[in-house]
Amino acid sequence: MKEFQISTTVKECTYDELSASDRELVDKAKEATRGSYAPYSHFKVGAAILMADGSIVTGANQENAAYPSGLCAERTAAFYASSRHPGMEMRKIAIAAATALHKPEGLPEEEYFQNMPISPCGACRQALLEYENLYGDIEVILYGRDSIFIFPSIKSLLPFSFTEF
Repeated sequence: MKEFQISTTVKECTYDELSASDRELVDKAKEATRGSYAPYSHFKVGAAILMADGSIVTGANQENAAYPSGLCAERTAAFYASSRHPGMEMRKIAIAAATALHKPEGLPEEEYFQNMPISPCGACRQALLEYENLYGDIEVILYGRDSIFIFPSIKSLLPFSFTEF
């Protein structure tokens, strides 16, 4: 039997430490949460993808009473980006999440984002990995009010990924 360790490099920073272009991408992800349809979970997620031509495509989670018919923000954005810009590289994705369930007193709902970043679900990781395999690494920026995590690629979020079929 052989044992080995898997590790990933993650950068942690604050919003002010991001480059201007990364702040813009995060801001677009935060804005995208407003397009969320989340009447069941009340958990609004927005994603923003930076395309190779510099354009930004956004998406928000869409829930449905017929679970699991809804769709996560990351896949909404990625599928739209792929259909709108066929064959174009996706360079970065920023993800932000907001919920009013534990909102601090006096803070408007549209300004309450998770203190710590959330990461994409397994289905979103796999879907994004398809695009990464086609076009190259997609940097991942996970926004939280107190901390931001930056991963070099989707693959760094999904060890032992399913890529051969």
